[in-house]
Amino acid sequence: MTIIIGLLVVFGSIVVGYILHGGNMAVLMQTSEFIIIGGAGLGAIIVGNKPAVVREIFAQTFSLVKKNPFDREAYTELLQVLYEVFYTARRDGLVGIESDIESPETSELFRRYPTFSENEEALHFLTDTMKVLLTGTVEDHHLAEILDLDLDQYYEEAMVVPDSISRVGDAMPGFGIVAAVLGVIITMGRIGGAVAEVGASVAAALVGTFLGVLLAYGVFGPIAQAIETRVRAEHAYLRCIRTALLSFARGDPPITSVEFARRNIEPADRPSFAELEELTRRRG
Repeated sequence: MTIIIGLLVVFGSIVVGYILHGGNMAVLMQTSEFIIIGGAGLGAIIVGNKPAVVREIFAQTFSLVKKNPFDREAYTELLQVLYEVFYTARRDGLVGIESDIESPETSELFRRYPTFSENEEALHFLTDTMKVLLTGTVEDHHLAEILDLDLDQYYEEAMVVPDSISRVGDAMPGFGIVAAVLGVIITMGRIGGAVAEVGASVAAALVGTFLGVLLAYGVFGPIAQAIETRVRAEHAYLRCIRTALLSFARGDPPITSVEFARRNIEPADRPSFAELEELTRRRG
């Protein structure tokens, strides 16, 4: 929702300021300029990315209207699921959660935590690592290396979308210049005609430059930054799981492993130690 409010502020400020200066809104309604710039931008996205990335660009852009899923409630649930997994594994042995980690989509344990289980990256990051621990053949420093490699791959893949949007945003002023030059060419063909007609053509050409700059810094740039913020939030969420897994792998008690994870959460989203104690006491 904040993305919509932000865009309304951007466009509202420009429109109101333009009208207060005595501008005519009809002059800005240049359909041809929108087609040139919008079509060129869309084409650049299609040319520069795989079809799956193009679909993901639109999906993640529209998902910005929803709240950030990695908030305090999500982390509270994450600490609960981590404690339950570690508690069960310590009480019954790793074989006690083998069925859960082998088929996490049908696991009753994970179904109790819908926010976590709906995050496929986090779910498989946890369960795949528990499968590695179940084999009992990986040393701690090797496990840390595996987890870091996995996180780096997740991050690199996730950053493709905001990077692509940012690059198209950088190209918008150039597409605006293209539209403006085409408008100037049309204007030059009307030299000698009515002054009002020539003036309207010049105004239409300048709208292309205006639109390109506005889209670059008022739309594409903020959207790319907002998606990147989501990517970094998910990366922090996964790193929280990594911290807990490494702690559990070296033999720390479940509550200690979860506390390590809690300390890895940003203060604004971090549940208090008293809340953690209440959650774990209830489970125990």
